[in-house]
Amino acid sequence: MNNPKITITLKLFAAYQEAYKVPEVQLSISPGTSVSQLLENIISQHPELEKWRDTTKFGINLNFVPPETILQDGDEVVLIPPVSGGINIFRI
Repeated sequence: MNNPKITITLKLFAAYQEAYKVPEVQLSISPGTSVSQLLENIISQHPELEKWRDTTKFGINLNFVPPETILQDGDEVVLIPPVSGGINIFRI
């Protein structure tokens, strides 16, 4: 049985970048995965990120999105923990 995957780019900032020790990663995930399910998977791999679960915002392709948004092949995803300062690069 064929188990298709889609590929996304996960851009990492703040605590997420500290956990992965790189600024971005390419991930192969199952079609139909939501951005909140992606976060759950990341927290299971890096339990130290648990404290950011309820305060992380989601961005796909430079737009803020709700947690239930389904990821598509080629999406650029960011998980945005609370930070201070900086500039807003996302469209509201």
